[in-house]
Amino acid sequence: MRSVSRIACVTAIALLAACSSLSTVRLQPENVEVGPGLRPVAAIQANATSAYLLFVPLPGGVSLDRVVNRMLIVAAKTMGADKIVGLHFDVTPSSGLSLLRQLLGWRSATASGIAVRVVAPPADKDADQGPEPAPPPAR
Repeated sequence: MRSVSRIACVTAIALLAACSSLSTVRLQPENVEVGPGLRPVAAIQANATSAYLLFVPLPGGVSLDRVVNRMLIVAAKTMGADKIVGLHFDVTPSSGLSLLRQLLGWRSATASGIAVRVVAPPADKDADQGPEPAPPPAR
């Protein structure tokens, strides 16, 4: 009976220790405006949570580096995007009163944005006309 309760306890801690999720949705370029020279690919949201016991993260800590660089940007590059626009992020502070949450609690971080491809500007239909005339010299 003791081994079953130990296994249940270890399983519960492992499930609560560190969770992360990545949500994506493809976007239709004609329905979402992101700016000139950019074509939307997908909306992406990354979340990570880590449990703490006596200020020790179980099994690893949560950081903005993880959710922005290792989750959000990697997902965008995998989908063929060049950049992220409209980047929003949040992390539970690790100082002040929020530090008490780490005594027996959790810390979480989230980041979201729109993955975009950079598109070339439209071709100049008058390119064979040569450069525009220079302005007259000042007198």
